[in-house]
Amino acid sequence: MAPPKRPGKRTLANPEWAEGNCRCGAVRFAIMYPALWAWHDHSAATRAATGAAAMTWVGSWKKRFRLLDGEDEIARYEEPGLARSFCRRCGTPLFYERDRSRHVINIPRGLFTGRTGREPRYHAGLKDMPDWAYKGEPVAPLKGFPGIMIERKRKKTAPEGMF
Repeated sequence: MAPPKRPGKRTLANPEWAEGNCRCGAVRFAIMYPALWAWHDHSAATRAATGAAAMTWVGSWKKRFRLLDGEDEIARYEEPGLARSFCRRCGTPLFYERDRSRHVINIPRGLFTGRTGREPRYHAGLKDMPDWAYKGEPVAPLKGFPGIMIERKRKKTAPEGMF
């Protein structure tokens, strides 16, 4: 369990913790702040495991990771070289571990309730990014649907030599 936060300067004896949980709250965890790294994964393997176009991951040394609650609610899927864990109750993807990085655990960024101390500035698997993924095109509000945005129509360009 994460030690209680004490006021004052953050040191290894007085660490800050970034906490997170699955969607239903059955599994709770914390990593020591700051995280080791963060990145966006566009790979086909992550897309198949999560159902999303991309996943943003936060990595932490396992020795700086604490499972706070819900150990019995974690299911684990293993294949050669890697393991993925998820919540048995709600199905939330929880942890991603690789044999080649045995001392590191990776956690979806969206599960953290606050800051992790790292910005996701890296991208993996860009060559696998699907053509239907959002790539930052301009959007505008969709009339009659609050909170929903629609990609703006692209302006047609005249073929070369017309003007």
